[in-house]
Amino acid sequence: MRVAIIGAGHVGSTAAYALMLRALFREIVLIDANDTLASAEAADLSDATALAHPTSIWAGTYEDAASAYIALITAGTPTHGSETRISVAARSALIVARCVNNLMSSGFAGIVVVAANPVDLMTSVVLRQSGLPPSRVIGTGTLLDTSRLQQMLASALHVAPSAIGALVVGEHGDSEVIAFSSLRIGGLTVAEFASPLEEPDQLRLAKSLREAAYQIIQGKGYTSFGIATSVVRICEAIVRDERSVLPVSSLLSGQFGIQDICLSLPCILGREGRIRVLQPDLAELEMTELRASAAVLQGALAALPWPLISPAAMPASSPT
Repeated sequence: MRVAIIGAGHVGSTAAYALMLRALFREIVLIDANDTLASAEAADLSDATALAHPTSIWAGTYEDAASAYIALITAGTPTHGSETRISVAARSALIVARCVNNLMSSGFAGIVVVAANPVDLMTSVVLRQSGLPPSRVIGTGTLLDTSRLQQMLASALHVAPSAIGALVVGEHGDSEVIAFSSLRIGGLTVAEFASPLEEPDQLRLAKSLREAAYQIIQGKGYTSFGIATSVVRICEAIVRDERSVLPVSSLLSGQFGIQDICLSLPCILGREGRIRVLQPDLAELEMTELRASAAVLQGALAALPWPLISPAAMPASSPT
């Protein structure tokens, strides 16, 4: 089984390394506009395979991606300093659209996992540009945010992160929504387990969560390990047909009154991609905040310079 990684930068190369260690794919092809970079990363990764799992890794072309089961798109415009994810949307959209045109022109008919920022908008761009059914276009969404929230709460409550039932929905960005009403530790609410999370506590936690990535970027210039691990987790759920429920970005079709935009809600993932979007039980304020998050994304999507580029000639594909 083959995975094609489009974008051999920090996220793409780290994801390739993590996928190799998990032995999810026998073939990993790296595709990048910078052939020298892709070749160097592929050679470096190949050096590790003898000590890990036998995997064929090479720098290839979109023709190599045609037969891939999953295409991972990490190419885009990184944020710098205080730049928000949405502020780089127009630049990223042009890059992602070109990548998708090239991918679909090769005859690709698999599943696309999007990890380019701003990921919700880029998931919508991939969906529009590719013509693939919504079930086959999945963004990493708030999976990483939810993981960060679990880690923060676990540290404060002195339990393992896996013991925390937490959920972040909406945009992977400044308008994301923590579902405080559904937080559970071993089936108990936070108030039952320790003490109530009062509004100031919730605001501090939400602020820390929103700023987590920016702090990493200020320190090292980029993020890679967390998002790459999120990518691997999504690929794992798909390849192994786990039917796992993960908060990922995909097209909504009326959930909470939201349509025609990609954002995160819990989704069942399996070999067909996104099998079902779940509608969790949210408090009234959380539903209001979720709709506001959707409005932010809808405004940003409408502001992109459509048409980005001419759509690719695409083979017919049947919905799943």
